Amino acid sequence: MAMSLKVIVPPHPLIKHWLSILREKNTPNILYSTGYEQLGKWLTYEALRNWLPYKKEIINIDNGTTDGFFINNDYPIKVFAMMPEGLSLWYGSKEVIPNSTLSLGELPKCIESNEGVIFYSDQITTKSTVLNFLLKLKELGVDSNRILLITAICTNKGLNKIAKLFPNQVIFTSCIDEEDDNTKSLIPGIGNPLLRLSTKYQDKN
Repeated sequence: MAMSLKVIVPPHPLIKHWLSILREKNTPNILYSTGYEQLGKWLTYEALRNWLPYKKEIINIDNGTTDGFFINNDYPIKVFAMMPEGLSLWYGSKEVIPNSTLSLGELPKCIESNEGVIFYSDQITTKSTVLNFLLKLKELGVDSNRILLITAICTNKGLNKIAKLFPNQVIFTSCIDEEDDNTKSLIPGIGNPLLRLSTKYQDKN
């Protein structure tokens, strides 16, 4: 993997906990869905730590004034989520993302130059479609420094494909697993999210 690609696996105990819930094959589907959402929440929390722009303002308190710090709304956030995995990650994270709008499906024709982009993807493997999405964003003039890519899990082989074209991309994930050359499955992996998350979305629809 290219050294310049910044892949961050936060050492947060709750991320480790919910990853283990997803790895356990006997986890009930409803808890599996909860685990996916919780990963989205805590990965987003870590990803936003040094990414959100903020501004200082004087605020009034009971005994005078003091410095206050607020998210700078002059820099809105556009969120894109792949169905259903990315949407599950976003669903858990939405309470910690201020000033954002969610887009599903196709990319818009234009993304403003002051907008940041958070992209919730499926698992990043050699079969992943994440690279196509990043290429489309590049066509819209969105550089890697304006994009946070958040995924539940990924492999070195999948990351290598991204690193060749987007060496400066920042990616937050819970783990980097091995990828089997023959089956393309992840080892140890988190099972098949498309099957485990399907019940939830069928119920909602």
